[in-house]
Amino acid sequence: MNLFCPLCHSKDAVPFYKDRLNHFWQCKKCLGLYRDPTNVPKPADEKARYLTHNNDVNDPGYRKFVSSIVDYILSNFNTHNKGLDYGAGTGPVAAVMLQEAGYSVNLYDPFFHPQTSPLEHTYDFIICCEVMEHFHDPKLEFEKLYALLNPGGALICKTDLYTEDIDFKKWYYKNDPTHVFIYHKNSVEQLAVSLGYELNFIDERTIVFKRPA
Repeated sequence: MNLFCPLCHSKDAVPFYKDRLNHFWQCKKCLGLYRDPTNVPKPADEKARYLTHNNDVNDPGYRKFVSSIVDYILSNFNTHNKGLDYGAGTGPVAAVMLQEAGYSVNLYDPFFHPQTSPLEHTYDFIICCEVMEHFHDPKLEFEKLYALLNPGGALICKTDLYTEDIDFKKWYYKNDPTHVFIYHKNSVEQLAVSLGYELNFIDERTIVFKRPA
């Protein structure tokens, strides 16, 4: 089967994991994990899955979950800077928290905020919270996000990274069928180099890609 990595486009992949619900390959170049094409959900099934998520913007636990992103923006940008929540979903809590603080944040999501007018502008910061693992074509998506970012701007992402000490068979993250690409730290580092980003890890799940000024 002529597979190639959706992130780095390497054709050097090895079978990684397969069970009744999941079928993953691993790229030998960037170490990312990606679903076999036969294991990727159709758009209608993907949307139905997202509708099951409990994304209440007033939920204290949800607000705490996105606080690393919000705190970074509050510390590094002011209310004159413009932001985009890319993949905002049904409950764009980070955007709401920033709007409460006086920031301007536009929303885009292919299912729930599909108007493309926000993609006609550029931004000082872009939020991508628990979204990058859903990218069917991550290389294309990250190239688009780079183009949407002003020089000196930051793309702040949150996702679970795969590490070799994780027992993948027992790992909850693989069991969401909409998680089609799971990143290794090496995947993130190679991505940053390929696009010319400065890379910073706020914590083990929160990643900042800084576009040079």
